[in-house]
Amino acid sequence: MSMNAVRKPALPLQPAAPETAPERRLRPVTAPARRRKPKLAYALVALGGALAIGAGQVGLSLAITQDSFTLAGLTSQQRELDLRTDALQEELTGLSSPQVLASSAADLGMVVAGAPSYLRLSDGAVFGAGTGAEGVSTIDPNGKAAVGNVLVTEETPPATDTADEETGGTSPAQDLPPAITDGLPSPTTH
Repeated sequence: MSMNAVRKPALPLQPAAPETAPERRLRPVTAPARRRKPKLAYALVALGGALAIGAGQVGLSLAITQDSFTLAGLTSQQRELDLRTDALQEELTGLSSPQVLASSAADLGMVVAGAPSYLRLSDGAVFGAGTGAEGVSTIDPNGKAAVGNVLVTEETPPATDTADEETGGTSPAQDLPPAITDGLPSPTTH
């Protein structure tokens, strides 16, 4: 097919209809447009808001700082109480040891029983020696064969000597080094 055979007639070009727009007139500018004054109330509200936010942040910062000091104090107190609990538990373990119980019983005059005796309830017969313990125990818990117990400390009441009072003597608790609460203590210099 040739190109000339099928040809459409060209449409005549017509100008587009202008839209109806309001007429604008240009005029020369003689003076700049008046600038409106900013409202003073808006500036004061913005400044007040900024100050309120700043004061709120400072207040929260102070509250958080105070809480951190309180928390540090309570943590230190908890650590001291844990150490005291451990010391008391160790002391209780030492005082409830068989060696201390035997020694305390001997101090009270108790003796170790001899051979055991048994009572048969059906007929009331006694089996065994049936005698009480003798006045002297066969076991001496404080003798040469006693094994030293590190957990047991001999507590002696503090002596109230007049020489200590005159010279300003120190009690055993004052001779102990200071407790370590938060790290190693620093040396005292003069």
